[in-house]
Amino acid sequence: MSLNGSSSRDNVNTKFPSPAAAPPRSHSIHGFRITTQKLPILKAGPIEEMTSRLGIAPPEMIFGDNVVALEHPSSGWGIKFDAFGALDRVDKTGEKRLKVAYSNEWHKSREDSHDIKEVIKPFDWSYTTDYKGDVAPGSPEFVPSTDEIPLELLKRPDPILFFDDVILYEDELADNGITMLSCKIRVMPSRLLLLCRFFMRLDNVLLRLRDTRIYIDLEQKHVIREYVAREEAYDKVRQDLASRRDDVTAVLRDPNQMAAQLPIVEKTVESVRLGT
Repeated sequence: MSLNGSSSRDNVNTKFPSPAAAPPRSHSIHGFRITTQKLPILKAGPIEEMTSRLGIAPPEMIFGDNVVALEHPSSGWGIKFDAFGALDRVDKTGEKRLKVAYSNEWHKSREDSHDIKEVIKPFDWSYTTDYKGDVAPGSPEFVPSTDEIPLELLKRPDPILFFDDVILYEDELADNGITMLSCKIRVMPSRLLLLCRFFMRLDNVLLRLRDTRIYIDLEQKHVIREYVAREEAYDKVRQDLASRRDDVTAVLRDPNQMAAQLPIVEKTVESVRLGT
């Protein structure tokens, strides 16, 4: 999976824009290559193109050129995370959209600010995604696993050789909350951890987290992919926090603290061994 230009795997859309002012960052270790790209929010032209390709109106802030990618060239394995791949997993039928009063307000705000009325159709306007990354064609396949990410090893004070925090999209849901998707990665001498996190807070309605973690034992070439979905009614979480006299407003706005508050509604674990 090439990250610097076209290849036989271009249908995974790994091609980077190439502005000289913002080249991709990369780090290689134990036969793995980690690459991140952070560029400004998309402008009108690329937004229209993405709208056409997706078939739905994109979020207010769309960082369509941003990407985080992992590769192991000797085995042909690779995975990447970007906004288009995540938004392409959003429900486009309207079956899973939040049926609340805010929906009409959201649609009106989009019609007033963008000339895309003919594109807008029923869909999940919270932009909830179960995105687990786009695996490069030909990669060794993930299989269901009972392996667990070794949290104790990740708590060790190992030096951080590479770190990045890349936002993919964000929307304020017509000023009624927030929905956002971001990707963080940190690389240590013997392991790396990537977290792609979707966070949605719809005030007075619902709180939702969707976390995809990629853990790699760099020496053993062992990759674990964990997906965890959490959600709970907004009022219930608020009441639980208030009973413990926490700073309710601050906690409700903090995805890291929400991860400890919301019950798990779905979890899957897969793994793959890449050999040498």
